[in-house]
Amino acid sequence: MEHPDFSLAGQVAIVSGASRGIGHDLVLALAHAGATVAAGARSVDDVAVLVAEVEAAGGRALALELDVTDGDSVAQGAQRVLDAEGRIDILVNNAGLGGNHDALDVTEADWDEMMDVNLKGLFFLTQAVARSMVERGYGRIVSLSSQAGLVGIPRHAIYSASKGGVNLLTRVLALEWAPHGVTVNAIAPTFIRTPGTAERLDDPDFAADVLARIPVGRFGSTGDVAAAVLYLASPAAGLVTGTVLRVDGGWTAQ
Repeated sequence: MEHPDFSLAGQVAIVSGASRGIGHDLVLALAHAGATVAAGARSVDDVAVLVAEVEAAGGRALALELDVTDGDSVAQGAQRVLDAEGRIDILVNNAGLGGNHDALDVTEADWDEMMDVNLKGLFFLTQAVARSMVERGYGRIVSLSSQAGLVGIPRHAIYSASKGGVNLLTRVLALEWAPHGVTVNAIAPTFIRTPGTAERLDDPDFAADVLARIPVGRFGSTGDVAAAVLYLASPAAGLVTGTVLRVDGGWTAQ
């Protein structure tokens, strides 16, 4: 038996939406696992400290100007990494918007903003990066979805629609690119504690309601998400494609 290879040493990764929260910590995790990581953000200034932190720990990272809602930025960003590193092995589609809306209050602007980032932006960044992966015959694409793309959660109509789209897009792209050595998977987390979610999760009533729905009895951490990303991004996960890995403490098992 061949032993599973979980190493990312020498690999090149892009993480979108890397300036804060989950994306920020995914850059740190991928770099710690040995990858050179392009930290994508709308402004390179937003990830300068993060890149310095990776380098101070002995890793390799680069700041990448990347606005997933801008087609030119997406194309130029992918090409910049190819020019600098010669290839892209891993893409982590982390950039995304959240938000609660009563369905009757959703405006067309709300809809367009959510879809432009969570679905349209994700697709065209994936397309831009996958071209070189398909040519090389190797790639790992991991998208951040949500448990809200798998089960109904009130006040999440457009968010859930966007993440449900990500889940089905994951399956189709997996089928198209499997013959070319490119795997495409998604991760569906539950509520993850980050600086951006702390205000809601620190509300006792909200926290109690959420925790009552998570059988393991705790919120997720960025480390929980990173563990799933590292697995799906590794050579060991070569037979895993078209799947949505639930990192939800059992929420959707009920």
